[in-house]
Amino acid sequence: MDFKSNQPNKNTYQLLFKTLLKPRLIENKMLVLLRQGKISKWFSGIGQEAISVGVTSVLHEDEYILPMHRNLGVFTTRNVPLNRLFSQWQGKANGFTKGRDRSFHFGTQDYKIVGMISHLGPQLGVADGIALAHQLRKEQKLTAVFTGEGGTSEGDFHEALNVASVWNLPVLFCVENNAYGLSTPTSEQYKCEHIADRGKGYGMEAHIIDGNNIVEVYEKVNEIATSVRENPRPVLLEFKTFRRRGHEEASGTKYVPDDLMQHWEAKDPISNFQKFLLKEKLISQAEIDEMEKQIKAEINKNLKLAFDEAPIEADLETELNDVYQAYAHEVFEASEEKAEKRFVDAISEGLRQSMEQHQDLVIMGQDVAEYGGVFKITDGFVEQFGNQRVRNTPICESAIVSASMGLSINGMKSVMEMQFGDFVTSGFNPIVNYLAKVHYRWNQNADVVVRMPCGAGVGAGPFHSQTNEAWFTKTPGLKVVYPAFPSDAKGLLIASINDPNPVLFFEHKALYRSIREEVPTNYYSIPLGKANHLKEGNQLSIITFGAGVHWALDFAEKHPETSLDIIDLRSLCPLDEEAIFASVKRTGKVIVLQEDTSFGGLASDISALITENCFAYLDGPIQRVSSLPTPVPFATNLEEQFLAKSRLEKTIEELLAY
Repeated sequence: MDFKSNQPNKNTYQLLFKTLLKPRLIENKMLVLLRQGKISKWFSGIGQEAISVGVTSVLHEDEYILPMHRNLGVFTTRNVPLNRLFSQWQGKANGFTKGRDRSFHFGTQDYKIVGMISHLGPQLGVADGIALAHQLRKEQKLTAVFTGEGGTSEGDFHEALNVASVWNLPVLFCVENNAYGLSTPTSEQYKCEHIADRGKGYGMEAHIIDGNNIVEVYEKVNEIATSVRENPRPVLLEFKTFRRRGHEEASGTKYVPDDLMQHWEAKDPISNFQKFLLKEKLISQAEIDEMEKQIKAEINKNLKLAFDEAPIEADLETELNDVYQAYAHEVFEASEEKAEKRFVDAISEGLRQSMEQHQDLVIMGQDVAEYGGVFKITDGFVEQFGNQRVRNTPICESAIVSASMGLSINGMKSVMEMQFGDFVTSGFNPIVNYLAKVHYRWNQNADVVVRMPCGAGVGAGPFHSQTNEAWFTKTPGLKVVYPAFPSDAKGLLIASINDPNPVLFFEHKALYRSIREEVPTNYYSIPLGKANHLKEGNQLSIITFGAGVHWALDFAEKHPETSLDIIDLRSLCPLDEEAIFASVKRTGKVIVLQEDTSFGGLASDISALITENCFAYLDGPIQRVSSLPTPVPFATNLEEQFLAKSRLEKTIEELLAY
């Protein structure tokens, strides 16, 4: 193996060797502990240490790095305390996830490390968001993100590289091509000769690096990183290496031909570098022995600390409170001055005033810049705030949700517009698996609002008419808001943007230009989790939200003889259970009205809550009124039949007569 360097430096080489040796010795110890049942799982990076160590060594300490399973060298090179790593792997409190996640599934702002999730792909887009924050603040910093050759088969890889290229983001995309994705060889992963060849398709600089040669990794990546800081751009780096142990230890390596394994064992990055250093008299055997002695002593000392630590104690209050970042709502009172506004205009004004309030707020979405969005909500925003803060995106919902997460990690806020709420399926994974879980897992908030134009009644058919709030109300860690009036829409949007937790903000398209109201003109907020008691009555309660609110009010206007108690939930998560129960106790009869289809919808859970908490007050069966169990049809007569509104009056009459 050729370790020739343009600038050989004894001290640098010795430090690199020691830094390489440390993760190897830790791994050797972990494999012993795994066999003893003292840790539950291990993903080995033996033979790949040069990549983690080399890349991390050239990054500045305040530059983020996003590692994967086999990147122990990232953590040790960043000098993460070993006792905390060992506690993490044993699921103890002194780890980084309070026992809630395992192995390398964690991050730490203290060391600017952002850990992976098992779905792999989103972290590439997260790196885009982190780098975007650096770019917006004009900081000469880069971000490095790791994936394997198997991960390059995911759509998130394409989306993240495409976004980085279009936006010229300073990201090093580090692909560890180690020949197998679990047991699937590269011949079944991709057809091109090298993954680096894909860089051409993205208009992106790409390099192939010998991932087992620490000198080549260190010097090439250092040269590239220095250049990227001066001339920000994404770079694709393919590190050729090999995984010499199983995907995780239980998998084994029976699928690997013996001669292939022997070939790569001979290319071991540590033993070869050691031979080179000894041959060139850049290190002595005595110095190597002393390094090994020191590292082993450090390992044993920190293992004792971790083993002596008591098992984590389950505390119900702690578990429940850590799902969201604690946040005290700052009240911004509404002014007396008001102006009549449509629902769509109130949202636009709330968004504009939030951009004025928060200089670190970024709006992203398809066509949101010069075009103003398909509903013209951001029309004129580019002229006021510039196209750095109001950003058109490629059609790639997953990468942009992930980039929003990255912005939050790097201290910025974002509002992402799903052009239609239906399209959230293309960004579903990072919402429910990254944004929703990140605070619970490692105390990192996701300061992201996803705007969701939704709903039927406008003849838009199956792919532009869904109201899919139930997908998210059942996901711990997300907040879900669904206003029905312009004044609520503005105040709740402002509150959602101020909230450091992820919020899905549903905006019913049929209300955009059909509902008008006097709206306070100033910057004001309405706290999440507070329902609005619209009409007090004693015969029957209608619990509803969104368009359902107007259906209920229309019925009440046509039938003044019926004493209805109408609750507009406004916020679905957190849910104002107290307002629901109070209404049920007033009337004894209740309809839960939703536009969504019935089975698995929010109405089902509200019905269950009422049964569990107010059963003694009920004078009739709880009725759910919802849309037909079909996709949303296009033709007007079919859509009218589909919607819950067509069955509301009959259900009210039947329940009153019960």
